[in-house]
Amino acid sequence: MTSNINEILKLKKNFPNLSNKKIENIYKTINDSGKVKPRINITTKDSSYKQIIVAIGNDNKAKFMVSYNLHITNLNKALKNIKSDIMTDSVKDDQHSIIITTNKVASNLKLMSII
Repeated sequence: MTSNINEILKLKKNFPNLSNKKIENIYKTINDSGKVKPRINITTKDSSYKQIIVAIGNDNKAKFMVSYNLHITNLNKALKNIKSDIMTDSVKDDQHSIIITTNKVASNLKLMSII
């Protein structure tokens, strides 16, 4: 019981602007081990990606990054031509690769169709 009071007092000290009711709710949330937490299972039929990592040499990477806006436009046109709802959002320069981020998770099949 004393440890419970000490924990509540610590919460009140750390969050002086919160009401007693909110402090009590926070305490209950932290110490409520009786409830079973929901388990979320996410499965996909095939491997999927939101970030596509393209390994590329430094010379080619520099050439690509100079006109990356043009490449993003071309990728988006290719994706639109195959009636895909995936669009390229951004391109990031990494150490030994380029990371292309899409607006949605893409399957290997959809990515292979634009090559």
